[in-house]
Amino acid sequence: MKNIKRYREARGIKQIELAAHFGVSQPTVVRWEQDGEYPPCQVMADLADFLGCTIDELYAADPEKEAG
Repeated sequence: MKNIKRYREARGIKQIELAAHFGVSQPTVVRWEQDGEYPPCQVMADLADFLGCTIDELYAADPEKEAG
């Protein structure tokens, strides 16, 4: 979910801050951002709210992939 990284960086939030807010490790956030794994379903609404976007925006296709 590379959109997590996009929205996190746009808000100036560090990975360690996101991890602390959701009670996970920083390596877990790395895996979320690199499409290694998805955040748990029950976290998605809070994650979207924290990042200032919608759940749909988190799941949206990567525009860079679509352009190529």
